[in-house]
Amino acid sequence: MRRVTTSLAGAVATVLTLGTAAGCTTDTPGPQDVARRYAEGLARLDLAGVPLDGADAATATTRLTALTRPLATAKPQVSVRQAGPDEGDSTTARLAVTWPGTGAEPWTYETTLPLVRRDGAWRARWSPATVVPGAVDGDTLRVQRLPAERGRILGAGGTAIVQPRPVRRIGVDKARVTPEQALAAAPKVAAFAGLGDVAAYTERVRAAGPRAFVEAIVLRQGDPTLARLDALTASAPGVGVVDAELPLAPTRTFATPILGTVGEATAEIVERSQGAIVAGDVVGLSGLQQAQDATLRGTPGLAVSLVHAGTATPVHSTQPVAGRDVTTTLDVARQTRAEQLLAQVAPASAIVAIKPSTGEVVAAASGPGGQGYSTATLGRYAPGSTFKVVSALALLRAGLTPTTTVPCTPTVTVDGKPFENYDAYPADGLGQVPLSTAFAKSCNTAFVASRDKAAGDALPQAAASLGLTATPSAGVPAYLGGVPAPGNQVEAAAEMIGQGEITASPLGMATVVAGVVKGGPVTPRIVIPTNETGATTPPSPPAQPVTPTEAATLRALMRGVVTGGSGEALADLPGEVIAKTGTAEFGTTSPPRLHAWMVAARGDLAVAVFVDEGEGGSRTAGPILEAYLKG
Repeated sequence: MRRVTTSLAGAVATVLTLGTAAGCTTDTPGPQDVARRYAEGLARLDLAGVPLDGADAATATTRLTALTRPLATAKPQVSVRQAGPDEGDSTTARLAVTWPGTGAEPWTYETTLPLVRRDGAWRARWSPATVVPGAVDGDTLRVQRLPAERGRILGAGGTAIVQPRPVRRIGVDKARVTPEQALAAAPKVAAFAGLGDVAAYTERVRAAGPRAFVEAIVLRQGDPTLARLDALTASAPGVGVVDAELPLAPTRTFATPILGTVGEATAEIVERSQGAIVAGDVVGLSGLQQAQDATLRGTPGLAVSLVHAGTATPVHSTQPVAGRDVTTTLDVARQTRAEQLLAQVAPASAIVAIKPSTGEVVAAASGPGGQGYSTATLGRYAPGSTFKVVSALALLRAGLTPTTTVPCTPTVTVDGKPFENYDAYPADGLGQVPLSTAFAKSCNTAFVASRDKAAGDALPQAAASLGLTATPSAGVPAYLGGVPAPGNQVEAAAEMIGQGEITASPLGMATVVAGVVKGGPVTPRIVIPTNETGATTPPSPPAQPVTPTEAATLRALMRGVVTGGSGEALADLPGEVIAKTGTAEFGTTSPPRLHAWMVAARGDLAVAVFVDEGEGGSRTAGPILEAYLKG
């Protein structure tokens, strides 16, 4: 037995193994041997070396190629079902043919192969009907791909977030005008679409086929830009407008860094798919759309016809199978509110909100300053004093209590490196103060001076206890945080106040606060796993998870931030609010630039707000967080 293997691309989608049975050759092959050699040649789509009657091998192969060209990037499986006896000068064989990749149920059929004896030797009589029943010379196959309906992305409560929504595709329609008119329309269409390189778009129009539609922009129904469309279409013949539907979120910006985008498959995607995707298919290009593309895109159908004298006769078809929905935890109202609050923030920014009881991420908004990057889930920044939640846990485990006295001085120097409090630190917070006061007013020097109480791996262990350094299993690309053990005293001092080598994402800091509220580590999730989408592996629990007693103490410390510390602006909010502000220095300028953070919780909602550059946590991030909790 010999098996021939290849992959299918282009008009067909599924890749299967192919091959034929090749019989042993003898000096005088019988009809069974010739039938097997013919089957092997069909499987190769090359009849070279096969003893033929009625055409030479080169001619027969040329006709075979012409007939099967739409399927020729895959080779069929061909086997001999039955071959007649070698008595007399003619007999027949039955061939079983299967074309891989022709839908959920591959195209399978049988053909008849005439065998004749000429000059004492058996030969296979070439005919297109031996390849496709009923085919004659000059016939061809036509393959039409039937796209599957893409699955939706759902939010909390099953609300449809990404679903088919009406759009208008605008470009140059070369089928309607002369080539000269198409080229004249191209610059106007490019200007309307806001394309930076008008010449490149014009060249695309020039190079496209004579009946091509060369798309320049796709706009949602209701987009304000469409108000100028009538003027564009009146300005030049050749402007084409096609009404269509695309899977889209409620607004252009809604959770785009998380959800991602869809569009026509690139050449690289087509090549990597090994035939599952072809040019023109709509696929996920980024974010959740890309990560869950195999679930969302479904299985296309296929229609195969035999074309004779211009008339197409259907010979095989499979119906498309719609993609499956993917459910997320995002709450449309909470996500929308977060994006509204960040819309006018110039630097990169983020708001993340988590339900501590379940770990469900109800909002993960990244501001426009991040230029499409998911600052909320992937950003890596020094968390500043919001990290004192972790430092406080390490100190509590070292034996300190909220009433333990710690030194809050204006400055403290460690191995020649000075550490100070933030510029507006209140004078009444200086001196020998309880740990609760140092935490509430965010005294850097008190935490730096207490570093020996949290030496070695105490900080990394405390961070792990609150879930900050766990491996994310959110269902989308994500990062929580990194807390390496300090290498020297200066690093130990810096890490106590959330600087040095420590990094965290807004998702990570919201996770820390969620763990404080819950009284145990929280695993944040955005995609709700199902049997269809596949469950992600939850992270291993920390060796020493935060206990309910420890979490209760941390909640009391964070409540002090609101009642008498740097988060007093939240004191008027209803319910019991806990919080922590944070400011982290970065860069080489003097004075250094500042990351602004604030984290808080109220009820079953833990929130982290981050602004890449601002005046400090309470002054920059604080008002945003207050507005979010009010909303």
